[in-house]
Amino acid sequence: MHINIAWQDVDTVLLDMDGTLLDLAFDNYFWQKLVPETWGAKNGVTPQEAMEYMRQQYHDVQHTLNWYCLDYWSEQLGLDICAMTTEMGPRAVLREDTIPFLEALKASGKQRILLTNAHPHNLAVKLKHTGLDAHLDLLLSTHTFGYPKEDQRLWHAVAEATGLKAERTLFIDDSEA
Repeated sequence: MHINIAWQDVDTVLLDMDGTLLDLAFDNYFWQKLVPETWGAKNGVTPQEAMEYMRQQYHDVQHTLNWYCLDYWSEQLGLDICAMTTEMGPRAVLREDTIPFLEALKASGKQRILLTNAHPHNLAVKLKHTGLDAHLDLLLSTHTFGYPKEDQRLWHAVAEATGLKAERTLFIDDSEA
């Protein structure tokens, strides 16, 4: 899909991380395979039962900050989700077009801000393995503000904290919402 953007009217580009700048393979594997399998093995249930349980757990907190919160999932599932994330860190990889795009934004004088729902630990692990932070001007986790991107209060809090002007800001995200 091609979208015409009036770049001359954009000062700041807010960018999502997972699925936008990073390949989703890490998260897909982690949340759809590793977590259900680990939880299932710990609780003595079949892989199918574990997957059904996890689907319900995910559904129950969809569109909330808990959906993205490693502390919440650790407590809920009795697993050390932070340690599991750290162990899987090498699976985090940039999309092929990420660095050229971020460098083009820099060359055109645009401020590049990461705004992610990722938990701060998850963010730190992914930055360590991708070096993404070297290509951004500011990194923001929605956990800092207490609201996910799905909540309008986040946008007001981000604008207040950063001084962004909505009319001069472009948000790029892979979400269908």
